[in-house]
Amino acid sequence: MTDNYAKIVQNNLDKLYRSSRQDLAGHLPALQEGERFIFEAFGETCVMGPAGISLGEKEYPSVLGILISLYALGARPESCIPRPFRGFKSLPGSMPYGGAFTTHTEQVLVPHVAKIKTGRDKIMASLRGEEAPAEIGGDFSIVVYPLPKIALCYIFYEADEDFPASVTCLYSGNADCFMPVDGLADVGEYTSRKILALIEAE
Repeated sequence: MTDNYAKIVQNNLDKLYRSSRQDLAGHLPALQEGERFIFEAFGETCVMGPAGISLGEKEYPSVLGILISLYALGARPESCIPRPFRGFKSLPGSMPYGGAFTTHTEQVLVPHVAKIKTGRDKIMASLRGEEAPAEIGGDFSIVVYPLPKIALCYIFYEADEDFPASVTCLYSGNADCFMPVDGLADVGEYTSRKILALIEAE
């Protein structure tokens, strides 16, 4: 992690561990071992403690540490309510981030729709995913969980004679209960990056 990102993460963790949070393990949810909390995040095993966050066995993009610490700070007892799924632009305060979201979360996947279709079982296995409800539509669609209480629904349309491929990403109905909207934009971007990494590893 760069120093600036590391400082942000550590500040968030200091705030988290200074607060008297009841049942943080249940609210994340996570397995608690002493002061450490263990849960799945972005397709990897996350270990969060007062001195830092680890994610899997490899180095990870530093912004993920910020997102995970923000998610922990926003932990609350409510369950994830996936449906009705919501478009990013319907989230309050999303307008300044809408263009970047479209580019970095949706359009980045468009050239890879065929390969994503082939690798969707692997994607769902890594990101605790499932087939999307039938009414969601698309040529195919999946629901994944980059964080335990935040679900993303990806709807894919394959290219045909009349239309190019396209991708739409929706959020679980109460995702903004657990993360600020700018953080949710980054959750979308880094989930799409994870999807690309998974199909490129084929």
